[in-house]
Amino acid sequence: MPNPFVHLELTTPDTPSAKAFYSAMFGWIFHDMTMADGNTYSSFRTDSGPGGGIFTMPGVHTDWLPYIGVDDIHAATQKAVSLGAKVMKDSVEVPTMGWFSILLDPTGACIAIWQSKSGAAM
Repeated sequence: MPNPFVHLELTTPDTPSAKAFYSAMFGWIFHDMTMADGNTYSSFRTDSGPGGGIFTMPGVHTDWLPYIGVDDIHAATQKAVSLGAKVMKDSVEVPTMGWFSILLDPTGACIAIWQSKSGAAM
């Protein structure tokens, strides 16, 4: 597959309960880091397939967001728009890691696209 899922992200108002559930259910180990807004981002890795993260974002309902890898964030975002997608967040940089855009596809499903910086892992 040319553009695989590379990261899965859960937004939830109750990060501790989500971490407890996924840790007990699947054995995921979380690594916490402080985000620029002062909130905590809890990342996890799996033995195969994409890893991801869990965090709380005020005003956002509980949901999983899949990230799909792309080579050029700007070109991919524009292509998505030309195909009927709506841009929710446009080409946001994550320092030392890469860039993402969040899109609503033409059916209303939310996806993110991700371009890694050279040598950076998601």
